[in-house]
Amino acid sequence: MNSGEISFPHLGLYLSNVPRGFTVFGLFIALYAVVIVCGMFLGGCIAAHCAKKEGHDKDLIWDFFVVAIVCSVIGARIYYVAFEWEHYKNDLLSILNLRQGGLAIYGGVIAAFLTIVVYCRVKKLNPWMLADYCMVGMILGQAIGRWGNFFNREVFGEYTDNFLAMRLPIADVRARDITDALASHIGAGENFIQVHPTFLYESLWNLLIFGVLLFWRSRRKFHGEVALFYLGGYGLGRFFIEGIRTDTLFWPGTTVAVSQVLAAILFVGSVAADITIRLLIRSGKIRPELYPGRVQSGTAK
Repeated sequence: MNSGEISFPHLGLYLSNVPRGFTVFGLFIALYAVVIVCGMFLGGCIAAHCAKKEGHDKDLIWDFFVVAIVCSVIGARIYYVAFEWEHYKNDLLSILNLRQGGLAIYGGVIAAFLTIVVYCRVKKLNPWMLADYCMVGMILGQAIGRWGNFFNREVFGEYTDNFLAMRLPIADVRARDITDALASHIGAGENFIQVHPTFLYESLWNLLIFGVLLFWRSRRKFHGEVALFYLGGYGLGRFFIEGIRTDTLFWPGTTVAVSQVLAAILFVGSVAADITIRLLIRSGKIRPELYPGRVQSGTAK
């Protein structure tokens, strides 16, 4: 394969000269960044639409959106760098270079939830209500944003020969993303790797979760249930997808995948929380409209 090519041989799809970005007035713009920004914007549009449809002020979402985006990007970068410290400790300025990727979704998710808590405390809003709107938008943003990994030739899995198998030139990927197991499948004279397109798996899974959240948001039993569905649904898919990725982040000194552990905890925790709250509502111990606190200011119900 030539540099710049990406192919899906079993689908009969052969792409040549797939760019990593483009230049505007001498400034290189990475498609990775463009795709992520588009995902964020569309996610914000969906969240604002959901809020407006339920009679709330859509400006509530957009005001939060500006703060949340900045905090989420910082959180995603900190999370990634923390578990890839060996690759950054000798070149600290490279931490600021996002053009080659290096944003961990779970870091962004954690930062987003912390931002919701702080923002709602300041604005005297119900954080779970805001989380319900934002998580519908976030999962769509993640589904779109994963395609930034496609242009960066990253977030792929081990060798596979399934019908979605993807081929990438070895020269176009990071050496550390090629595991020994993957390298063992490189034939004599071949200059490409054939892998699971895990970015695609996750994008498709996220679109499925997006559909579920859209369907369920008008049927939720309490503020926060859509957010719990997001955490559990995304965690379930991420647990299995993380198991076949070659760029997994590990707990220092171990072979335990950080995101896989976190995904399992969030899935189990969200399911347990949803069941518990439903049982408490059914028993009359809490009222759904009062859980976890009535919104003040009249901007939301």
